[in-house]
Amino acid sequence: MKSLKKQRRIQIIALTTVALVVATALIGYAMRDGINFFRSPSQVMEQPPEANEVFRIGGLVEEGSIMRGQGETVRFVVTDGGASVPVAYTGVLPDLFSENQGMVGTGRYINGTFEASEILAKHDETYMPKEVMDALKAQGVYQEPDT
Repeated sequence: MKSLKKQRRIQIIALTTVALVVATALIGYAMRDGINFFRSPSQVMEQPPEANEVFRIGGLVEEGSIMRGQGETVRFVVTDGGASVPVAYTGVLPDLFSENQGMVGTGRYINGTFEASEILAKHDETYMPKEVMDALKAQGVYQEPDT
């Protein structure tokens, strides 16, 4: 009788372990596209990522770099003061998107151009994403906002 209880307990522990491993694997598989690493323009130029890697880039939109093409495609250059990366975005830009303002884009770096699938702009006069602020401070370009 005791050996049957012991065998049942081992079976339950084994099934629980297998279920836990399968659940962990499924969660990891589901999250693989949801994790986007942040890179500054300097990091992108130093070590260009693979064309299939989705990541976020942030910095300031260079003055005079916004070019609206045919259709909805907009081209501009994002910089952190140390390096500049050309960006192409097809879609409607946020209302607060403008030159010399902070932005963060999600997309891929293909053939020397960051092809953005999403563009985020600052939402008020003093806001800047932490990653962008840190990258600009590292380059010595960041200026504290006047309050």
